[in-house]
Amino acid sequence: MEQNETFPLSEKYIDFLKYECSTEFLEGTTSAGKTTVAIPKFMFKLANYDGEKTSIIAGLDLGTIEKNIINSEYGLIAVFGDYEKGGAIEYHAKGAKNIQLPHIIFHTPKGNKVIYVLGYDNKARWKKALGGQCYGLFIDEFNIADMEFVREAFMRADYRICTMNPDDPNKECYTQYVNKSKPIEKYKNDAPLELLSMLNEEKVDDWTWWYFTFEHNKSLTLEKKKKIIESVPVGTKLWKNKIKGLRGKSTGLVFINFDRKKHCISKEEAKTYLKENFETVQLNIKYRTKKNENEHFIHFTSALDTAYSSLTPDTIAMSFAGITNKGKYILLDERVYNNANLDEPLAPSDTVKNYIDFLERNRKEWGLAKNTFIDNADQATIKEFAKYKRQTGCIYIFNDAWKSKMKIIDRINTQLGWFKDECYFIVDDCINYCNELDVYSWKEDKDNEPEDKNDHMINSCQYSWIPFVNKIGIKG
Repeated sequence: MEQNETFPLSEKYIDFLKYECSTEFLEGTTSAGKTTVAIPKFMFKLANYDGEKTSIIAGLDLGTIEKNIINSEYGLIAVFGDYEKGGAIEYHAKGAKNIQLPHIIFHTPKGNKVIYVLGYDNKARWKKALGGQCYGLFIDEFNIADMEFVREAFMRADYRICTMNPDDPNKECYTQYVNKSKPIEKYKNDAPLELLSMLNEEKVDDWTWWYFTFEHNKSLTLEKKKKIIESVPVGTKLWKNKIKGLRGKSTGLVFINFDRKKHCISKEEAKTYLKENFETVQLNIKYRTKKNENEHFIHFTSALDTAYSSLTPDTIAMSFAGITNKGKYILLDERVYNNANLDEPLAPSDTVKNYIDFLERNRKEWGLAKNTFIDNADQATIKEFAKYKRQTGCIYIFNDAWKSKMKIIDRINTQLGWFKDECYFIVDDCINYCNELDVYSWKEDKDNEPEDKNDHMINSCQYSWIPFVNKIGIKG
């Protein structure tokens, strides 16, 4: 592909422009050039299309589309030219002739292509445009798009391309669309692991996910990049979304100091805290230092938080953790079930079996968590545990969670301190817990009260450490 001197292309963007598939999602940092290269690819697809179906370009509103796509420095008119001046783009912001909606006429060798220009803020307008099938669908800022529009438009389009900045990972645009795509083989590891871990194991054929950063935008000067980075406060969630290119709510987060690079460890590292390993491994193992060479697990603890609804993303959440003799809490394993995703929803009796299986698996791998802690708001499940013990017998003690011993705000403040002091860690396989920590937020209308969502693994972990709170923290 021939390079353009005014907009040089990185190898990854060249591969993107050449790649053929039915649906593409472009995600990454701000100023990565996502929209700039998505525009020509979309237009090339339309230019090569032999049919007569109309296409759609959609954004927040008409003014935003004009600013970001039609009239921008590398926008449609700049790249393909104004029709009145011999170019290929004829834009009618107020409609024209027999087309009353805002639209573009794209003049190509294969005929004129009609592209509706729609703000998803205007439901009445996009309802008119979505009366039949369309060929191409371009959605800019997909992470803030109206989901009713997305669902209506996606099922009518043959080719779709969507650009976005990272946002709240629980948004439906991710769970229902983006996470069902996959990167191509060449770039399968070319994105942060925490984003790759959010992509579903079961993919939709021919849906492709592209991840781009500052480094892929060859037209971005070092001076401009430096200016952008320095304009965003380090450590904020805006920094995380825009500069680091990671998903997470931008405001109101509870665990603002949680950092996966700092607080997540590998299972291999966690294994070094097993006493039997400590006694057999060499002391110069890469995870051992003089500060922690005698450190080992002295307690194992586990807890269960439950939610059986088939209509919400609430989960049945199991946690298993170890506490060391020097005050570290390490989440070693998790298991999450969501009845909304199951053909046969789980009942309390199913949870009893699943939880005991979870405890047994971890007993064999780590050690015995004899005392476990169950959400005491769920008396139906607690009764099932009591019945199981009477009928079968088992080594585990199923205690009511000590929720009344520590208020939610006190649990949060305590855990924030543990993150700061680096005595609270998570095995990096526990992606559900990490994802909750990234989005667990305060209520907007109340002080010091978190939202009642995105919190089942958070609750489970808290139930597991409340009885041992005095054993966790910095020790000499």
